[in-house]
Amino acid sequence: MLKLTDIKKSFHGTTVIDNLSLSIEKGEIVSILGSSGSGKTTLLNIILGMTDIDSGSIYWEGENITQVGMKQRGFNIVFQDYALFPNLNVEKNIRYGLRNKKEMSTEEEVQEMIDLLDLRKHLNKSISQLSGGQKQRVALARTLVMKPKILLLDEPLSALDGVIKENIKNRIKEIVEQFQLTTIIVTHDPEEALTMSDKVLILNQGKIAQYAAPHEIIHEPADNFIEEFILRQLTIKKDNIFSLFGGSHA
Repeated sequence: MLKLTDIKKSFHGTTVIDNLSLSIEKGEIVSILGSSGSGKTTLLNIILGMTDIDSGSIYWEGENITQVGMKQRGFNIVFQDYALFPNLNVEKNIRYGLRNKKEMSTEEEVQEMIDLLDLRKHLNKSISQLSGGQKQRVALARTLVMKPKILLLDEPLSALDGVIKENIKNRIKEIVEQFQLTTIIVTHDPEEALTMSDKVLILNQGKIAQYAAPHEIIHEPADNFIEEFILRQLTIKKDNIFSLFGGSHA
């Protein structure tokens, strides 16, 4: 379990995360959803260990990791722009992190991940030859062969659309289920959060507006802010999204 207790963070006197507490169970997919400036990226960076907190505590599997550095935490992130190495081909990108930590994955496990993400036919290609969806899969493979304790995804589908977007969503859910991998996704897209996650954390000005399963948020929004935020930003017809969780919205 990942547990955050009374987390506070300010920048230049402005509070960005305000007394936030939450727990995420092992193997859960949790999306952090919010508008620009809500604090979602700051919270992701706090969990990763890139950003220090002003006060509060962070626990992983019962151990206090508040003062543990990013490398020692063993949480890995796939950035929005994929951060692939353009001078290396697909296979070398996937294996990059294993150069100095070969014990992290066996050769059999690397090959399994290549097949799971359907990358075998692309292994000798340069990054410039890949589509957006293919780059996303390479970035996922490179991260997953390092066996992260938690997988963090920063706007993983923002550059994708249509069938490719749905395929990547399904791949991520398949991997999480197979490896029981705790996964945290930062997104600004309610549709993405509601259809991918076990729970959705909605932030408003650094505070938790609601933290619940998608069907609860759809049918039992905590307040008018939640309802308006979800309805305003949905990228598909609201009747379709509500039908995914049973019934329709009045």
